Amino acid sequence: MKLSELGEFGIINLIRNITDKFKNPQQASWQQLLVGIGDDAAAWQSDNRIQLATTDSLVQGIHFDLNTVTWEELGWKALAVNLSDIAAMGGIPKYALVSLAAPGELEVENITKFCHSMACLATEFGVAIVGGNLAAAPNIVITIAVLGHSKGKSILKRSTATPGEQIAVTGWLGLSAAGLEMFKGKMSLDPETTSILRRGHLQPTPRVKEGQILVEQRVKTTIDISDGLIADLDHICQASKVSAKIRMEQVPTHPLVKVNFPNYRELALYGGEDYELLFTANKTIMDKVRQALNCPVTVIGDIVEETLPNQVTLLNSKGNVIPLKKGGWEHFRDESPKGEIA
Repeated sequence: MKLSELGEFGIINLIRNITDKFKNPQQASWQQLLVGIGDDAAAWQSDNRIQLATTDSLVQGIHFDLNTVTWEELGWKALAVNLSDIAAMGGIPKYALVSLAAPGELEVENITKFCHSMACLATEFGVAIVGGNLAAAPNIVITIAVLGHSKGKSILKRSTATPGEQIAVTGWLGLSAAGLEMFKGKMSLDPETTSILRRGHLQPTPRVKEGQILVEQRVKTTIDISDGLIADLDHICQASKVSAKIRMEQVPTHPLVKVNFPNYRELALYGGEDYELLFTANKTIMDKVRQALNCPVTVIGDIVEETLPNQVTLLNSKGNVIPLKKGGWEHFRDESPKGEIA
């Protein structure tokens, strides 16, 4: 069997099964582990708090195109996607390690811009860039690891959703996917719209503070929307062994996406890379969250116990089921490059 046949998530399960076989409950590292492979970040118990760690890579030609993205945008997004994973756990990011593989003929000025932008974002969130690795390579590969810790004694996970809870998202969806369509289709939009779509795709703002507030309000289940609303909600359902129903008309699609893209619903449901937080909670907690957060919070559906044809079911305004399309990028299984600009 080839990796393309197994797919990204099949490979993750393969690795998890192998590591589980070598798990030694007598070792302190395994005894202290709280969350391993399969969530937004790994988590383990230290003396007085929960430690968090996450890593992600951006590969030239798969995740970004240097003909379109600037080096400032590339540095920003490379760190932002990792900070978003810490946000999805409700944690506080503290340290970053940056590994860069690049060809020797690359201009020093480009790396200067890349590092300056990354350092600016790190400073905004109180993160220290403390090391990493450099290597010569024919193409650019950026790998960042972020370490952090819980704000209190609790973290957010994917595996704790329960029937009866509401499903909600922060902010607006579809902006990043619309930005990608703008780039790919070389669309000519007004300068303000172009700027907003570009920033939405290339310079997302991770919801770090919002994730910490969700923990304070006793939310337990969260994921960041990187693969797409449907795909990421499916991740929650699989980890929590529940099903979900969401109502199409309640999905908060960004107004600029609605106006400029006829397929705006598809972009909001499947596009991904919005890095908003998708979470579940009972109505009482959800009401408190709405008051506590300074960003829009929209309830889009419910976690249910009943067995459904799909773990995620999409309903229209009349309550009829809308067939789901394949959503979310899956490395190895999808043949064409991801096509993201960064």
